[in-house]
Amino acid sequence: MRWQDVCEHPSLKNLPFKIELDEYGKIIMSPVKVVHSARQGEIAFILRTLLKTGKTLPECAINTSKGTKVADVAWVSLDRFQIIKDEVECSIAPEICVEVISSSNTTKEMDEKKALYFEAGAKEFWICDENGVLSFFDKDGKLGKSALAQKFPAKIDW
Repeated sequence: MRWQDVCEHPSLKNLPFKIELDEYGKIIMSPVKVVHSARQGEIAFILRTLLKTGKTLPECAINTSKGTKVADVAWVSLDRFQIIKDEVECSIAPEICVEVISSSNTTKEMDEKKALYFEAGAKEFWICDENGVLSFFDKDGKLGKSALAQKFPAKIDW
């Protein structure tokens, strides 16, 4: 199955959980709780407030070498947005890709997503843990804070 097929399939519209595709085109479904959505919203709001020269993308589908992955929140520069704005899934990852951890996520899964997003062109990968604490990474490893959004807080209070 291709991402466009997923997007256009009538029985897959308006599902109450996140969908991704693995490298074989199989659908992976992950349920999320209200707190997960609240953290996504706060991260998107703060990104939009701090970085006004780009677009904030919630639930951003990204084409990777292991299928379509969906970043919980992403931020893309206006230049890169011009490349991806009409695509079904991003052919190049937004500069910042954020994953909000939920009980169904594993460290292995987050490490794989981090590698896939960097391979697809991301500049930073962020993880928001179950306590709202953020960790920031670039392709070389962990950062003390984001280089692209230097005033972004280390913890999300909502």
